[in-house]
Amino acid sequence: MTVISPVRTRCPAYLVSAIRSATQQHADWQRTAELVADQLRGHLPGSEILTAAEREGEPDGYRCHVLHVEPDGSFSVTAMVWRPGQVTPIHDHVTWCVFGVIQGIEYEELYALSPDGSRLDEVGRSQNDCGEVSGFAPPGDIHRVRNIGTDVAVSLHVYGADITRLGSSVRRSYDLPVVARAGA
Repeated sequence: MTVISPVRTRCPAYLVSAIRSATQQHADWQRTAELVADQLRGHLPGSEILTAAEREGEPDGYRCHVLHVEPDGSFSVTAMVWRPGQVTPIHDHVTWCVFGVIQGIEYEELYALSPDGSRLDEVGRSQNDCGEVSGFAPPGDIHRVRNIGTDVAVSLHVYGADITRLGSSVRRSYDLPVVARAGA
């Protein structure tokens, strides 16, 4: 179960400005994700943008703290807090997404829908350590994220939409058989 906190305005102004400059280029989704990732790499804050209580997470599921929603709805900045072992369902998104790990480790498994739609094929895995930034855009954004570490993990996520209006960035969750990647 994901818990989304109410909007607050503690997102660093320098970060909002950098993201805004990337999104105002009005590129396609993939290019926008690349531009925002470049900005996030250069402006990634530390976990101190959250209070100590917020960095603890929730026992029942990862926690999403909304840090900023652009007034025109063009992007949202959130902080995701994951206790050890917490995991998302396999899902995709309604828009592009960029994330940067600001504490701990996140592990991501990437999937592709089989041509007949009957299963998911694992197409990649990555361990994202503190300071790493990545992004993606639909289609081809089916994944699952988990905290594989022994400490709380925190990541900053930038979505190309107002997620307070949408309620979530998730378009669809997948409950299909998974075929592991060869050699995995």
